Amino acid sequence: MGEQLGYKKLFVWQKADQFAFEIYGVSEGFPRKEMFGLTSQLRRAALSIPTNLAEGQGRQGRKEFRQFVNIALGSATEVEYLLGFACRLKYLDEKACVRLQGFRREVSSLLWKLLQSLS
Repeated sequence: MGEQLGYKKLFVWQKADQFAFEIYGVSEGFPRKEMFGLTSQLRRAALSIPTNLAEGQGRQGRKEFRQFVNIALGSATEVEYLLGFACRLKYLDEKACVRLQGFRREVSSLLWKLLQSLS
């Protein structure tokens, strides 16, 4: 597990990284009043997914990696809620909401499969 930068080879990390990048981009259009609220929380939760995969991959054991994958899965669920909340507030249009929730489901599914493979 401890191979340096081995996390970049993980397909789930690549998808999670793309997803976090997308979230950063779309949240730039959120109202300025949300800078320290919803924007910040959504960005941190989205970024937590690939960063936990990277940190977990850098640990020495399968059990530790599994723990970080589980945390990443929790962050994906947090993003699900926050993204839905942003959509209800109409900070994103319907098309963006559907696309991003689909992307989030894909990342969550990959995380779940990785978690199961580490059992």
